[in-house]
Amino acid sequence: MRHLQQLFGKTMCNSSSTPVLHGYFRSSCSWRVRIAFALKGIEYDQVPVNLIKDGGQQLTDKFKTLNPMQQVPAVEIDGITISQSLAVIQYIEETRPGPRLLPTDPKKRAQVRMICDLIASGIQPLQNLYVIQKIGAEKVQWAQHFIERGFQALEPILKETAGKYCVGDEISMADICLVPQVYNAERFKVDVGKYPTIKRLNQTLIEIEAFKVSHPSCQPDTPADLRA
Repeated sequence: MRHLQQLFGKTMCNSSSTPVLHGYFRSSCSWRVRIAFALKGIEYDQVPVNLIKDGGQQLTDKFKTLNPMQQVPAVEIDGITISQSLAVIQYIEETRPGPRLLPTDPKKRAQVRMICDLIASGIQPLQNLYVIQKIGAEKVQWAQHFIERGFQALEPILKETAGKYCVGDEISMADICLVPQVYNAERFKVDVGKYPTIKRLNQTLIEIEAFKVSHPSCQPDTPADLRA
């Protein structure tokens, strides 16, 4: 299914072919890419990769040729395949017009990257599907522990950097990383109310159209019982 994200009156990119996102509706890393595409007003196709069905479609030999790490997302764009969400986002930031996802000020850019790395390296990998499947019966407690640990670090950082959004008053890659991580926290029954800055920012962001249309509840592969 093709997603035509003509948001905020932005002109869509005139590339030689439409990017293809191989992802999973509830993958937070896939969601990051969907948000970025939506913010940039980029038309793209989706190829669902079910992380549960048949033992995980990402583990097939066919998908391994696309992404040797056997994870989603993988994005085919401009004749190459990019398999890490932040790399995808930075590539489209550097090659496509539309709202910038990194501030022009070097200090703010560093803050955005710091927040992204904290989430993408310090929280999300420790509670992703592959890891919690290995943990077994204690998977919920494991995920809660590492999300709480990360949020305890993230909250004071955001208190210092935030304006309307994570860093100042412009949406950035930091916001793109934050919303899917809060969604994961809520899935694992973490009390986000203990982190008022995180909660406020998330509530603001989820009302923005790019975050709505990219939400896991309204993707081509969203199961019927989880649709909005």
